[in-house]
Amino acid sequence: MQPHRATLILVMGILGLVLCPICAPIAWVMGNRDIQAMNSGLMDPTGLEQTKAGKICGIIGTILLVLVAIALVFFFVILGFAASQGNFQ
Repeated sequence: MQPHRATLILVMGILGLVLCPICAPIAWVMGNRDIQAMNSGLMDPTGLEQTKAGKICGIIGTILLVLVAIALVFFFVILGFAASQGNFQ
């Protein structure tokens, strides 16, 4: 039986929320894989709750990352449109 990586997943999920947004999708994917391994009996299930918490943080962080990316694209499109209209002197 493999040892769980619950602490790593939780830390990655929290980092994805607070400091490094790219960690969020990594925590989400790692959490999914580890939960599946725990449910199938291949991994130590003692870290299941921490793994779920890290996965949830990863999901929230990924959603925030996507929303920020959409907002930045929208901002630069508006900025480019305003510049093309000659609104900047």
